[in-house]
Amino acid sequence: MTPAPHLLCLGLGYTAGRLARAAMARGWRVTGTSRTARDAATLETDGIRGLVFDREHPLPGEALEDVTHVLVSVPPDDQGDPVLEMFGEALAAAPGLRWVGYLSTTGVYGDAGGAWVDETSPTRPTQARSRRRAEAEAGWLALHRDHGVPVEIFRLAGIYGPGRSAIDSVRAGTAHRVVKPGHVTCRIHVDDIARALAAAMEAPAPGTVFNLADDEPAPPQDVVAEACALLGVAPPPEVPLEAADISPMARSFYADTRRVSAARIKARLGLRWRHPTYREGLRAILAEEGDAPRATGA
Repeated sequence: MTPAPHLLCLGLGYTAGRLARAAMARGWRVTGTSRTARDAATLETDGIRGLVFDREHPLPGEALEDVTHVLVSVPPDDQGDPVLEMFGEALAAAPGLRWVGYLSTTGVYGDAGGAWVDETSPTRPTQARSRRRAEAEAGWLALHRDHGVPVEIFRLAGIYGPGRSAIDSVRAGTAHRVVKPGHVTCRIHVDDIARALAAAMEAPAPGTVFNLADDEPAPPQDVVAEACALLGVAPPPEVPLEAADISPMARSFYADTRRVSAARIKARLGLRWRHPTYREGLRAILAEEGDAPRATGA
């Protein structure tokens, strides 16, 4: 009997966890890494083999034993990509790998002035975190080019889903409607990410870069307004960006604006998003919680 596929998630967090649960439901074995022994032990309670991994805790040599698929969501740090540096040689030598997916960000495109970008567009990251991602992408693609590792790059728009959406910030009283004229952002529901990754694992295209973003770039204040409408509460007032009391990190997300096309991955894998815009996504979050959305206007 052929053994079940074995997925190793390097950095088993919010997005990788969604994929891991879907894989386990299909009978796959899953191993995941966390930064602490406590978090690794929590993975074990969910039926996932938990390992500790960071720069001070390299993975044991047998971590790749029987692994067929690898998902990398560990972000690069100031020193570079820790997975590439500490585990790249092991991946290059692993005989049974069918697929390696690296989760990057659409931030590598930088500021397009609101224009559409796709995978053929130049990468001109303006933020330090996005420059590190672009450098990591180059390293992963080199691992494919030089060693034949079946790497695919997935550039993710802003991730949202249950527990991480405008619904939650509105409930917590932390939602803002900060306005910068002409500014739009792109997003993708975590379940659509998991579906796209699962489909990619079934039909690998090594060396390819894919964008993951939904079909409607939108001003962030509109997303907050929709969440308020669904919850039946008054939206916070709109505040010009220059007057907004927000953190430097939050402010940095207004530096770049672009519209991201995900046509390539949808065409290649025959995908249609379950949540093509934030409207369907926010309603789905409430439905998953068992909280029916309130009626909204036209």
